[in-house]
Amino acid sequence: MEGYGIMNLACSTCPVKETAACAVLTPEERDAMAAAGRTRTLKRGEMLFAAGDEEAACATLQSGALKVSAIDQDGNEQILALVHPAGFIGELFAPFAHHDVVALTESRLCTFAKRDIERAIEDYPALARALLRRSQADLLATRNLLELTGHASAEARLAALLHDFAGAASESSCHLAQYFELPLTRGEIANMLGLTIETVSRKLGELEDMGAIRREGKRGIALLDATMLQDISGR
Repeated sequence: MEGYGIMNLACSTCPVKETAACAVLTPEERDAMAAAGRTRTLKRGEMLFAAGDEEAACATLQSGALKVSAIDQDGNEQILALVHPAGFIGELFAPFAHHDVVALTESRLCTFAKRDIERAIEDYPALARALLRRSQADLLATRNLLELTGHASAEARLAALLHDFAGAASESSCHLAQYFELPLTRGEIANMLGLTIETVSRKLGELEDMGAIRREGKRGIALLDATMLQDISGR
């Protein structure tokens, strides 16, 4: 049955079957693993994992976008990372003690119980290596974000984030998407980049005036000059 909720996996129609970690499996191995998984659809704002969830599963994002966030001592949300399609999310050996994982847009995921993903890692060494490589890439992205927010100009921070969004929206690793929807509100962008909402709005306008992007509607971004955006971002 289609709609919100949980359904059996359909690997043959998965939009990220060639780019997710499970792409390293043979068709037979993937079918065997799929028998233990489920497809789940989240509405915007719905939580996948909550901080302290002792039964946290693991998931691969098929479509949409997620944020990983924490609440600081003053009660303010801090966005720590974003998860784009084909991204893997989950704690293999420890619960989410401090982080929430929340859908930024309607999001579709394939999910596995912790015990099932641990068994799959034991049964399929290639999957374990793929997940390790993805974890290393995610760690590098987090380090880049911390470096960006700590030292780069407001313009460079925003350009880098838009560059990453365009990359995540592309169907090819060889080029950026020419159009994408912002998965974050301006307030969330400001939160993530350590800026004010007013600065985010002003810098978006400046990037548009320079000819790097064009804003379309409330959240649409047309990428007009990928080279300019990359140069500004310092990526």
